Amino acid sequence: MIKAVLTGHSKGLGAGIAEALLTRGAAVMGIARSAAADAKARHGDLLHEVALDLSDLGAAADWLATPELARFLKGAETALLINNSGVVSPIGPAGTQDAMETAHAVSLNVAAPIMLAQAFIAAADGIADRRILHVSSGAARSAIPGWSVYCATKAALDHHARTVAADALPGLRITSLAPGVIDTDMQAQIRSTTEDQFVMRQRFVALKEEGQLASAQACGERLVAYMLGGRFAADPVTTLSEVG
Repeated sequence: MIKAVLTGHSKGLGAGIAEALLTRGAAVMGIARSAAADAKARHGDLLHEVALDLSDLGAAADWLATPELARFLKGAETALLINNSGVVSPIGPAGTQDAMETAHAVSLNVAAPIMLAQAFIAAADGIADRRILHVSSGAARSAIPGWSVYCATKAALDHHARTVAADALPGLRITSLAPGVIDTDMQAQIRSTTEDQFVMRQRFVALKEEGQLASAQACGERLVAYMLGGRFAADPVTTLSEVG
């Protein structure tokens, strides 16, 4: 049986990933601040929800110290971790970014996924097929004005994947994948910024107006198909356009 741990499952790309997994009969542990009522109604006990703000690292550490993760993964033939939760804020030139927003972004985008990866590897010990996917971004590989925090945090996930892959742990595969531009709340937030905050704003407005944003559902389906396929993690850092 496939069992998947997925952060940010209740909306956006996370909801698309959850639906693709659940329709395949995979059991999903969704970790988010809010519940996914529609998915729960459709899939029942296949979806196990954990209400947790992953940017609260103390609360995350307390939860990871419980046996809940290991209990969920018990009996899995394939165990998956998809670190999807993340934020793009704070947006703005260096020197204008709020300190608390910066701390929140680093906690949610970097510390929480690495903590979950560590706990998942340990909890899934003995499962022959363990797979971790960090949802990264093209911003990890390009310097984008106004996004210094977002770029840095996503680059950290890329390098985490590279170094864990270098550990060559038995049965463990990991990749950090940039899914492309998706029609989510994050894109709406980017379009709501000012030119002073984000000089590339108009490019993202044009992507929406020209219908060039992928749907969360279609992207989630492609991502899951890749993650369950035999080519998963052939490269520890990749993009969905390259593999799916």
